[in-house]
Amino acid sequence: MKRIIYLLTMLLVIAGCNSNSTNSATPAAANAALGGMLNTYFNERMELFPVEATVNGDQRFNNLLPADFTDSYRSKLNHFFSRYKDSISRFDPATLNDNDKKSYAIFKYEMDMALEGLALNFMGSSAIADNRYMPFDQFNGVPISFGQMGSGSGNQPFKTVNDYDNWLQRAAAFSAWADSAIVYFKKGMAINYVLPKAVVIKMIPQMKDMVTADATKSLFYAPVQLIPATFPEGDKKRLTAAYIAMINNIIVPAYKKLGDFLQMEYLPKARTSTGINALPGGDTLYRYLVKYWTTTSKTPDAIYQTGLSEVKRIRTEMETIKNEVGFKGSLDSFFTFMKTDKQFMPYKTADEVLNAFRKIQATIDPNLKKMFTLTPKTKFEIRQTEAFRAASASAEYYPGLPDGSRPGIFYVPIVDATKFNTTSGMESLFLHEAIPGHHYQTSIQSENQSLLAFRRFIWYGAYGEGYALYCESLGKELGLYTDPYQHMGALGDEIHRAIRLVVDVAMHTGKMTREEAIQYMMQNEAISEDGAVAEIERYMVYPAQALSYKTGALKIRELRNKYSQQLGDKFSLAAFHDEFLKDGCMPLDIIERSMDEWAKKQAAK
Repeated sequence: MKRIIYLLTMLLVIAGCNSNSTNSATPAAANAALGGMLNTYFNERMELFPVEATVNGDQRFNNLLPADFTDSYRSKLNHFFSRYKDSISRFDPATLNDNDKKSYAIFKYEMDMALEGLALNFMGSSAIADNRYMPFDQFNGVPISFGQMGSGSGNQPFKTVNDYDNWLQRAAAFSAWADSAIVYFKKGMAINYVLPKAVVIKMIPQMKDMVTADATKSLFYAPVQLIPATFPEGDKKRLTAAYIAMINNIIVPAYKKLGDFLQMEYLPKARTSTGINALPGGDTLYRYLVKYWTTTSKTPDAIYQTGLSEVKRIRTEMETIKNEVGFKGSLDSFFTFMKTDKQFMPYKTADEVLNAFRKIQATIDPNLKKMFTLTPKTKFEIRQTEAFRAASASAEYYPGLPDGSRPGIFYVPIVDATKFNTTSGMESLFLHEAIPGHHYQTSIQSENQSLLAFRRFIWYGAYGEGYALYCESLGKELGLYTDPYQHMGALGDEIHRAIRLVVDVAMHTGKMTREEAIQYMMQNEAISEDGAVAEIERYMVYPAQALSYKTGALKIRELRNKYSQQLGDKFSLAAFHDEFLKDGCMPLDIIERSMDEWAKKQAAK
């Protein structure tokens, strides 16, 4: 049956793509042809980006690990995106229904951006900012994500014998991946296209920490300890022996090789400059990345000016709260007070911290039902971040799967519960990372069966992170921020995103050095020096990604205000939220056009 459906789909694709245009096609045929072509694209993409497929819950390619930054792979990707750019150009959006018009616009945007990025050495493979000459850094890339995947706590499944064998095959490819990474790091060294010295220093211990003399002490041995009791005894013995051999003969030598290379060869050649403007073609690349991450045509300077304005506005609100609680002193000293006073560190155990987040969920639940009628079916859990990565991790959300095989998980890193600070913005953090932020957005999108697969799993930071940051602004409407210190924490989270607009642009256009950016961050928010260093060094290797949050949130708030004024009594906040979420991630200009059409329909009712 699947074979017949596949053949019928391919016939529609061929019919649609081989004709000069679909102008003469009936709407039904045009929609079917577009759907077939986009589904074929998605399947091909999953094979080209198999780790992305694993994240999406597609288990067909769980054994693959290509070095997708190499010249040969880039050529394959260029052909892939060029072929589909040609395919989408053969469709006339006038022949498509409303949903498929959005798919057409999103897909055309995707192909254009992918090809432009490849020409600038940027891979743009979903969540990882791969670069041809910088295959990984201290924040992104296979060596960083491999430990979590291979420990059994990430997206790589370890439920069946086949799952275990898939990981053995994927891990076996890590040695070749590491060799290729070194080759391309060296290509970059030859043309002064290298990472900053400050981040390379952080990468070296990350690699060396994965080198263990005893395989049973390795992160990658954890799946052996999780082997289900139902596995045949022969498979248990075989897999145990194979995993020990894999760790000793592939994983450990590859990480050692990477660590030694970074320390002995790469570090002496690493640059002392901060931004990518120092790289060959860096200014052009940064302008592209601003467009890629914000999905707008805003200039870096316009974003920088917005950041300065937002920092000023939020600091004024902070001053008001400081005065309300009767604190005598400067805003900086108030930050210090909130970071260090023992009253803000009331917890003794990790369970107490997790229960505090569960209480936040219970508080907002009654009001959520008034503000959202479209809610996820995907299950949700609050968990403590695994010990092996807690020290360097931030609170984060891992998307669940609509089939129920994986819940959406809000991870909270708790290294020492007695030092967990309540003024860090616990309430705003939950609204952003969990509910109604990332859990609602990603789950509603992936559960929507009326969306083609490529749209159910697509991601745009300005939409997704913008929506999550917008959710932080809903705190008072949801019954939170009644404690002035929690409100201060929320403003702290908001100013953090505004500061990003300033420092990201400033660093990558030569206005600020790393040290100046760290100082600016510490002067304007309640953050430790270690925290500021980690954040600034993240922006150094992830140019423009941090611009997406505030850019998207400001646009959503702008749309909400616009429609509220236009529609008056006909405006429903729940209907606005539902409409924004139902069709999933889109570039900001496309979602604005879509929402404008929705507002017209609301006005006509």
